[in-house]
Amino acid sequence: MTRTIDEITRSCRFRRMRKFNWSRRLIRENHLHVNDLIWTFFLCEGKGKCEPISSMPGIKRFSIDIALEKTLHAAELGIPAVAPFPREPLEIKTENGSYITNSENLINRFLREIKKIAPDIGVITDAALDPYTTHGHDGILHKGVILNDESVEMVVQGALAQAKAGSDIIAPSDMMDGRIGAIRDNLDANGFQDVAILSYAAKFSSAFYGPYRNAIGTAPLLEGNKNTYYLDPANSNEALREAKEDILEGADMLIVKPGILYLDIIYRLKETLSVPILSYQVSGEYAMLQAAAANGWIDGLQSTMETLIAFKRAGCDGILTYFAFEIAQELQKVT
Repeated sequence: MTRTIDEITRSCRFRRMRKFNWSRRLIRENHLHVNDLIWTFFLCEGKGKCEPISSMPGIKRFSIDIALEKTLHAAELGIPAVAPFPREPLEIKTENGSYITNSENLINRFLREIKKIAPDIGVITDAALDPYTTHGHDGILHKGVILNDESVEMVVQGALAQAKAGSDIIAPSDMMDGRIGAIRDNLDANGFQDVAILSYAAKFSSAFYGPYRNAIGTAPLLEGNKNTYYLDPANSNEALREAKEDILEGADMLIVKPGILYLDIIYRLKETLSVPILSYQVSGEYAMLQAAAANGWIDGLQSTMETLIAFKRAGCDGILTYFAFEIAQELQKVT
């Protein structure tokens, strides 16, 4: 017997549960919480400094003393972890990036100080070489070629220096082959078995890193591109193979970078692998949202919230974002 339109619409009223705020909240499938946020920020030399970054409106580089105050505020908001990145002065940069191993570099000084005053907030540190090289690459460059094994040796020593300074999670973003296993072995051999590794297992050669490179000062230094070691944006199976290998080598968590454009990669990794998956809402994604909001083309806060819930919907357990403060404050209003 054929049903009438009236009979069909009467039984298929999906809008019934969308009618009220309380009913929408009741059946909501994914939730954004302050525990999902990792505050990402930039360090610079000096004291009392807050340096604006022109390509990232609203974001500043902080000297260590200011960064400590901001991190304490992040902890008060309930943000579980922070991820600092350094803008080191030109004079420390070398072809092999050896300043990553120096106990007095920006990251290591920040680590020692924050662990004195706020030992319970997590600190995630990148062990890549690009802030420390004269050519802006994440590895050692020789005659136009990035040397894999030599780069891994330097990254391993940099990771150990960060662990000694107090890093809770080493997050190497360089995409050199074999670095996860080498870092794990060296950390364990030096008594840092409890320091975790967050692998940038799926870091793509993206056009969305530009503002970040301005922020850490590598944009004018970069020779060529990073296509020979970052993933091709067209490849998803390769990302899965990279991720599986990093887990076998000892990674505790994985990260996908960039974020919004790679939700399919996040979903595939989460569906395939039984490990925590994070993503990095990168500088270009931040800058796009801010520019559109500044021009009145979108609602900045609502658009940002929508992107973050998309990360959660795709399967993210945590999100590195420059919006962490604003979102944490907004979430306080609705809890």
